Amino acid sequence: MNKLAIKWTVVLIVLFGSLALLYPSYEWYSKTNAEREKMEASGERPKKIINLGLDLRGGSSLLLELDITKLPAKETINDAMQRAIEIIRNRIDQYGVGEIPITRQGEKWISVQLPGIANPEQAEALIGKTAMLEFRIVKDTPEAQEAVNKINELDKPFNPDGTLTEEAAKLQPAGVNVMRDKQGYILALSDTVSVTGADLEDARVSPSGEYGYPEVNFKFSGEGSKKFGTLTGNNINKQLAIVLDNTVQSAPTIQSRITKDGRITGQFTMEEARQLAIVLRAGALPAPVKIIEKRSIGPGLGEDSIKSGLKASLYGFLLIVCFMCVYYRFSGIISSFALGLNFVFLLALMSYFSATLTLPGIAGIILSLAMAVDANVLILERMREEYTKGQPIAIAIKEGYDKAWSAIFDSNLTTWIASLLLFQFGTGPVKGFALTLTLGLVVGMFTSVFVTRAIYELLLTANPKEISI
Repeated sequence: MNKLAIKWTVVLIVLFGSLALLYPSYEWYSKTNAEREKMEASGERPKKIINLGLDLRGGSSLLLELDITKLPAKETINDAMQRAIEIIRNRIDQYGVGEIPITRQGEKWISVQLPGIANPEQAEALIGKTAMLEFRIVKDTPEAQEAVNKINELDKPFNPDGTLTEEAAKLQPAGVNVMRDKQGYILALSDTVSVTGADLEDARVSPSGEYGYPEVNFKFSGEGSKKFGTLTGNNINKQLAIVLDNTVQSAPTIQSRITKDGRITGQFTMEEARQLAIVLRAGALPAPVKIIEKRSIGPGLGEDSIKSGLKASLYGFLLIVCFMCVYYRFSGIISSFALGLNFVFLLALMSYFSATLTLPGIAGIILSLAMAVDANVLILERMREEYTKGQPIAIAIKEGYDKAWSAIFDSNLTTWIASLLLFQFGTGPVKGFALTLTLGLVVGMFTSVFVTRAIYELLLTANPKEISI
């Protein structure tokens, strides 16, 4: 196989591979909004597709603040922020809404964009839930019951977050923590927590639980099984309180030693049970988070942005094609064809990386196409110079590529370095612009230098007397 055959094999493999990568995106966005929402809810959303950002799809943008005053003494703010971001990402991923931009802002703030979320309140509850799961033994000593009675007599013994007020906390005897359940009943619990949600391995929803309500079935890890076995084995015939975020979910009586599985029952709706299972699987946040800013963008604005962006891109592309074809004639047609391939290859790469397309991202695509046009112009001008000197067309083409290469490489390299820095240190829209620009520069070099040269070399096999430049 000669060099030309190898080149065209590479071009065709890249072309058909790109079309295969783009097909899932085409199929996905060909569906109606209702069909896409149904598939997302059931976890059938394709992984390798282009995601639309908040500004194109509509949705909600949240700014969260991590309460660093409630961090464990040994945990640094940086470690806590990284862990919180990872846990929030895991929760949203399991919720089935695709790739979500989650970035750190400053010392203790986290920006979360939720494109296409039909019910943002559910996502907010999912993100903000601390999900501190604890297993505590119910205390039935006279001192504990007396404390419960006294606290019950107070007007408002509990804070909104489920913890006792300062006045009520003083009434607790040593070794006792008083909490309330979902119905408001007060229970005295042991202040010792030997098993927590960190000891879980998995949590799943069972739709037909006790009294017809959904329940959450959980499974312990190897170490967690040992801890839970010891806890239940030492407290047979006592009540075991399952506490989630300072609220007792249920308090069943321990019938025998339990080592592996368990369940959380309550009057859950299916959505509440599903969210509880998600946060238990993803893990507890290192500290509570609160939403300090919320913005919503309607899907109509995103549709208008897409139409405007596509219209601007199409007009720009047609103007470039007209200019190249008029000024460089047949060689301009070749460059325009390569420019079209550039666009296809770039979108295919974005599909492969499951990239999120935003308005700044569209700007990055247009800029990368402009860089590709610039490379083609440099090559054609060098070719024209050689051809006017009387060089044969084959030599003019070869010299044109050789002499233009250094300028093309330098200009793309400097822009590529700048885009990498923007991607590394930028956030949100800046990172979206940098991503499409970075990928676009790589693709532009391939189509402008490799693909167009392969086309010229194929034409030269017919020994033409001239090719209009």
